[in-house]
Amino acid sequence: MEYGNAAWGLRELPLEEQLKLTQAMGLHLLELSIANYHRDVLQPDASAEQIRQVKALFAQYDVRPDCGATGNDFTAGSAADVRESLDRVKRAADIAAALGVKVLRIFAGFTSDSLVYGERFDRALEALQLAAEHVRGTGVRLAIETHGGVAATGDVLHHSATVTTRIDTMRKLLESLPAAEIGMNYDPANLAAVGDAAPERWFGLFRDRIVLVHLKDFRDVPGGIVPAGCGEGRLDWKALPAVLKEYDGPALIEYELPADVEDGLRRSLRFLKQNQ
Repeated sequence: MEYGNAAWGLRELPLEEQLKLTQAMGLHLLELSIANYHRDVLQPDASAEQIRQVKALFAQYDVRPDCGATGNDFTAGSAADVRESLDRVKRAADIAAALGVKVLRIFAGFTSDSLVYGERFDRALEALQLAAEHVRGTGVRLAIETHGGVAATGDVLHHSATVTTRIDTMRKLLESLPAAEIGMNYDPANLAAVGDAAPERWFGLFRDRIVLVHLKDFRDVPGGIVPAGCGEGRLDWKALPAVLKEYDGPALIEYELPADVEDGLRRSLRFLKQNQ
């Protein structure tokens, strides 16, 4: 298992600052956000020269762009919206391939699991299958993140179940998708956030399909949860490190609050090293 930094908490920082921080932490992996946030350097219309410059910047800081992340929602209610989302994933995958990214984080979607069944589930699955076909032979492997729907009341978050936070529907998706092209981004904190009392058990159930891990936590507050550093929230940090000893791949630290992201990432890394 190799630690690195995940993209989301770093979203407000320029890419070079993200790389400087990653290097200063003694890490060599940074998840590159590609057309996932409005401040991302590489948007769908990125030129070959822009891609070359990003690749050179990673090399300058001795950090590898092995992992990327993009945004999509294949569970949207409209077929047109799903097609548009698929086009964005394909373009992000093309950019990822040009950069040498090995794993690109995507989503199935954020719609409540209570609404994603029948035709809507099949449409999401078809989009995932088409995305998998698109990356075949490119060196990029897609990773579906275990992620719920998210709403907020001020700073307090509320996560709700989706097809990727339920074992049965996640299994149904993965069994219908080619393992060589698409796997799972295991994020145990997201599972705990929707009420899973033992998200560590997912590792044993899906171990052969896990190609990326996100490590973070959420802390309970009145009315919901707030992002926290590793070891500061809901997760069982005795059970989780025990199962992750069997994992050999990128484990990216995700601290979701931009205001103190450097401190949060450093706290998390320190905790992980002390408890691995």
